[in-house]
Amino acid sequence: MNQDRMEGQWKQFKGKVKEQWGKLTDDDVDVIAGKRDQLLGRIQQRHGLARDEAEKQVKAWEKHHPDFRFEKSQ
Repeated sequence: MNQDRMEGQWKQFKGKVKEQWGKLTDDDVDVIAGKRDQLLGRIQQRHGLARDEAEKQVKAWEKHHPDFRFEKSQ
């Protein structure tokens, strides 16, 4: 997926991410910018979860939002 499309898609879904993980701030969401690893780290930090639990929640969210694809770390 090209960068422009990823950014546009993120703008559409960031509100849904904030609904799911309410302790994430606007700054958190801006830093995440569609990057899966960033999301996992911020969920762990803000919600006090272990990495495994954060991963479980993100996978469940991805199943409910199949139109969205997080950017993977390289």
